[in-house]
Amino acid sequence: MTKTVNIAGASGYWGESAMATPQLLAAHCSGDVRLDYIVYDYLAEITMSILARSKAKNPETGGYATDFVEAVIRPHIKEIAETGITLIANAGGVNPEACGAAVRAIIAEAGLNLKVAVISGDNRMGELDRISAAQPTDMFSGAPLPELDKVASVNTYLGAFPVAKALDAGADIVITGRVVDSAVTLGACIHEFGWGAQDWDLLASGSLCGHILECGPQTTGGNFTDWELAGDIAEIGYPIAEVSADGSFVTTKPSGTTGLVSVGTVSEQMVYEIGDPQSYLLPDVTCDFSDVMITQQGKDRVHVSPAKGRAAPTYYKTCLTYADGFRAGQYLTFYGNRSTAKAKAFGDASIKRAEKVLRASNLGEFTEISQEIIGGGSQMGVEVEASEVVLKIAVKHPEVKGVGIFLKEMTGVFLATPPGLSAFTGAGRPRPSPVVRLFSYLTPKAEITAKIDVDGEVTTYQDTVFEVAPNPQRPATPEPVSGDVEVTVEDLAWARSGDKGDKGNIGIIARDAEYVPALWSALTPEFVAKTMAHFMEDEAEIERFYLPGSQAINFLMDRALGGGGAASLRNDPQAKGFAQVLLAQTIKVPAEIAAQLNR
Repeated sequence: MTKTVNIAGASGYWGESAMATPQLLAAHCSGDVRLDYIVYDYLAEITMSILARSKAKNPETGGYATDFVEAVIRPHIKEIAETGITLIANAGGVNPEACGAAVRAIIAEAGLNLKVAVISGDNRMGELDRISAAQPTDMFSGAPLPELDKVASVNTYLGAFPVAKALDAGADIVITGRVVDSAVTLGACIHEFGWGAQDWDLLASGSLCGHILECGPQTTGGNFTDWELAGDIAEIGYPIAEVSADGSFVTTKPSGTTGLVSVGTVSEQMVYEIGDPQSYLLPDVTCDFSDVMITQQGKDRVHVSPAKGRAAPTYYKTCLTYADGFRAGQYLTFYGNRSTAKAKAFGDASIKRAEKVLRASNLGEFTEISQEIIGGGSQMGVEVEASEVVLKIAVKHPEVKGVGIFLKEMTGVFLATPPGLSAFTGAGRPRPSPVVRLFSYLTPKAEITAKIDVDGEVTTYQDTVFEVAPNPQRPATPEPVSGDVEVTVEDLAWARSGDKGDKGNIGIIARDAEYVPALWSALTPEFVAKTMAHFMEDEAEIERFYLPGSQAINFLMDRALGGGGAASLRNDPQAKGFAQVLLAQTIKVPAEIAAQLNR
């Protein structure tokens, strides 16, 4: 029971810096840390559609995250082999077999003897007729299945047990297609500790560990409310979890790196991109993070207590991406007196001219128009007259020609514009691009079989379906308090925000337990709805959840992202800055709390 497994998180998305792998290998080889695993998360919904287009162009060699092959395996494979560290990555995208072949070729060229496992079974593009016959509806909006000829990718989110089976078979490198982000970490825990399919508390705890690691340096001071404390982020350390058999773990980072591992940084990552913290749904378990306690154990060492879990849903989440017309946009700057008004006049004139040409061409109207004046208050929900702003203007249209008309007419306004217009030149006029929209639906687990190929030795895995337990009782909420001293939310809390499709979440974590009642009393769903109204569609719902273990509150906002991801025309289609809006708000608190803040 004293065994610990050390897992490092080296990638949070496809395009992440290549600095993590050499940093972590150097820390291991110097004796600073001991690493058993390095895990890599490359995939998001938009990534899957990009990889699907890549595979369509090159069926044999396209469709996977090339960064893993070219920035991790090729330059570091000999050192990886010497250390004995196991790598687990969802780099396979929509073509894990090709990714595996590329990695095996590099291993052979280096004269090494390492086993490579490839996990597939998530890609359902070959089953479109079967999917169409079932006529699934979108699990969030209830929308019908899109036309099949517009579909770019279809992938079911697999869990961690196929990863564990690959490790059981002796794999040194595991490459998966679409698994949930935390599965690369949970799979290692299942293998090392022998956790079973009904060890739900342990599975939830391992999933939480994966959730903390999956965004790399977001746990070690990146994207942190008190960002100045992270120091020189050019040298930021990547996170390491020292996992115990009971599911608890300590989060740390290599010494000699910058960044910060604190209660605040780890808590922010825990509440990042979750909905109901008592029902965080994964293929292997339904997680309950509400009572998790996060405590500082030492410098850059934070202890995270075990989570609770219960049976997983009987369905897998499946994400289908499809083409839904075209879009284009441009960022332009204005500076000088009354720049907000200048930007608005330019934007309005551009749209007016384009709409006139559309009508004359019988092409129909734009399906969506977005104008945001950054610096003029558009992101904060206020309107201010500024001396320097950026106009972001964009449109959608069913036909590429319609978007082309907008681009031509917009550039045609340049000489008629109010003064102060400027733009970075050299890239030329923007080009129309396809709108990629997400359709999420549920697939019965009985329909999906994972395939595990360890250098030609093939096994399969199919999830066992368990009876779903009822939702747990909601925790008692703080007693309401009132006061008349004004402070900002940031005085009392850290915060992190993110997206789930067209939903945005904001997690608020009290800096001190004494601040929780004041935050709960002031930050009502109505207050948040009013504060974030400029982002949300009319009558969109806001849910509020309480996490007493970590002194946190989570808000989930429906229809807040203009469609979300690549379907959105927003400057912030993933709610990355939403928390900053809420942190800037002023609330009233009791005098005794204000006294602690020297107010």
